Amino acid sequence: MRLTDFLWRGPTCSPPDPGSIVRDVRKLELTSRRFMDSPALGPYPSLFRGHGIEFSEVRLYQPGDPVQAIDWKVTARMRTPYVKRFVEERELAVLLIVDVSASNDFGTRGALKRDLAAEVASVLTLAAMRSGDPIGLLLFSDRIEKYVRPARGRNRNLRLLHDLVSVRPEGRGTDLELALVSAVRMLSARSLVFVISDFVGSEDLTRPLLALAARHDVVAIDIQDRAESELPESGLVEVEDPETGDRAIVDLADATVRDRLRGAAGRRDEELARTLQRCHIDFVRLWTDRPYQAGLAGFFSARGRRRLR
Repeated sequence: MRLTDFLWRGPTCSPPDPGSIVRDVRKLELTSRRFMDSPALGPYPSLFRGHGIEFSEVRLYQPGDPVQAIDWKVTARMRTPYVKRFVEERELAVLLIVDVSASNDFGTRGALKRDLAAEVASVLTLAAMRSGDPIGLLLFSDRIEKYVRPARGRNRNLRLLHDLVSVRPEGRGTDLELALVSAVRMLSARSLVFVISDFVGSEDLTRPLLALAARHDVVAIDIQDRAESELPESGLVEVEDPETGDRAIVDLADATVRDRLRGAAGRRDEELARTLQRCHIDFVRLWTDRPYQAGLAGFFSARGRRRLR
């Protein structure tokens, strides 16, 4: 048996069934609505609490002001409490950049990476709509598969979810740099950009990420599966690269081989985290074998509190 027989499922070449697409879209919409209406978000009514805010001034503390808003440096200097005052930008467009390359048709526990990415994108779409923000979508592989410019509309959620579910990528590889450079070119107004990808096969992205983050607020969402770093002791198996089709025989019974593969995955994760930190980009990693709701809600709650400091 090949490792890919139970670790990887490739994209289907047959035309998508319209009925199946409608069911998948409705399922995604219901799932995202349940999450958005759940107490899991705590006091934050929107995942976008804290974005689209600009510092205006400091003023004297007044009873009822949140503690998170206190400017401790000014307070220490003036010896009386001061708080930061922010003003909301009138409009901040949202763009979802979603990786649909073949490496996302992989999943061993819980869900495929592609399915998890679609659920996260669905939640973000609904959150943007509830915030009144225009939202768009950029799907990419080793090329730009589809671009929908940010806009508002009652049926926007269904339109973007349909595009996510029905896409049959022409490319199999990954060119995240192309997607980032394209976003810089396509976005004319300041935007909140979510990059949803497994970041597999990406080279040094420092320059395109810096270019995007120079004008826009960027959040990276890394979608991962445990089997990519925790390989089973399965003996000799044939593995396949879903993006290139290259195959190789690997002895997973050899602890040295497993350690080498695990080490490569760890170095890749560390390098990605360092790159995003250098570019001042917020970052969260989600796993196919864990419910994403808690991780996503916790990340955005912390982000919102951080922006108020």
